[in-house]
Amino acid sequence: MTWITGMGAVSAIGLDVASNYQSLLEGKDGIGYTEYIDTYHKRILPVGEVKLSNEQLIDLLSLDKRDIYSRTELLSIKAASEAYAQACLGEIKDRTRIAFISGTSVGGMDLSERYYKGYELEGKRELVTNFRKHGCYKHTESAAKALNVKGISTTISTACSSAANAIIYGARLIDAGLADIVIAGGVDPLSKFTINGFNSLKILDTEPTRPFDDSRVGLNLAEGAGYIVLESEQSMKQRGIQPLGRLLGYANTCDAYHQTASSPEGKGAVLAMSKALELAGILPSAVDYVNVHGTGTQNNDLSEGTALKTVFDGKVPSFSSTKSYTGHTLGASGGIEAAYSLLAINNGVVYPNLRFKTSIADLGLIPQQQVEYKTVNVVLSNSFGFGGNNTSLVFGR
Repeated sequence: MTWITGMGAVSAIGLDVASNYQSLLEGKDGIGYTEYIDTYHKRILPVGEVKLSNEQLIDLLSLDKRDIYSRTELLSIKAASEAYAQACLGEIKDRTRIAFISGTSVGGMDLSERYYKGYELEGKRELVTNFRKHGCYKHTESAAKALNVKGISTTISTACSSAANAIIYGARLIDAGLADIVIAGGVDPLSKFTINGFNSLKILDTEPTRPFDDSRVGLNLAEGAGYIVLESEQSMKQRGIQPLGRLLGYANTCDAYHQTASSPEGKGAVLAMSKALELAGILPSAVDYVNVHGTGTQNNDLSEGTALKTVFDGKVPSFSSTKSYTGHTLGASGGIEAAYSLLAINNGVVYPNLRFKTSIADLGLIPQQQVEYKTVNVVLSNSFGFGGNNTSLVFGR
């Protein structure tokens, strides 16, 4: 049995879990124009940007200013440190029994693109040092070092399901006896690379995204980081720490339908949700809230909605897309939304799906439209990535 004893999150709606939660309750989104990326699209495409510059993050984290940091590293260390502190991991003497597993889509791409422009195009040879932070693994290495983690350290990159898959891997490490505690989640920064790349796919909205609305056009790219602390029952009891909840079940599937699109029938999503609930030993009717992937694209919402109707036999429980607040944080989304799921359970609350007006004609599904306080025992959280990589996590008390 895997317990959760800490969580940390940084996103466009808050620099920690508490401020994220307050924004969710107040219906305050973080979607706007970028302040920190000098891109042609800076006044065209709204994004979900963390409201701190790299320099401010370095100061906040008390890092050595002589070093070079990718934004990925900074956001990762910020969120992971919060989860670490809540779980009181600084007290643990055997650091080899703590693991750090992190997911990301683009790694240190924010530094790499600066290297390309400066080194290759402008001859600034000193920028070659930027490229050493390019690898997806570099932020994991830096965060593990910052937290003095001596156990297994691994990076997972499966697009938008990266953080959720990192959480699965963390749970399996504990089940296999390879770790007592795992800090697991993910991070992704905004960059010109992702903005231009997603824009080329014609799936970005020039207005704040409207997940599950019939008028939806596309997603808003975003950045952030989210981590939870997974812990074995034996370790938790020995330390005498109070849990935030449990990871009851999980599943990862790959439908391989298309490079960037989900199958119209949502076959991979159906299998992921069904297998996660099966592992948890829970009937679909026991789910109180679904934190949907809900990107706001034509394809995703129709496909996921179809899958929801299949899994829940037409009786879909309360659901909403918190990406209507944060934007789509890519590889970080599963970690951030794991924290939101735990907040829903611990506070007995379901968040509204912002800007919803009209249900998708072919679905007829109506997401949560206002904050509702009720008993929340089980939350299903979905993260579906490019390439048909589908992951569902089941959280409970």
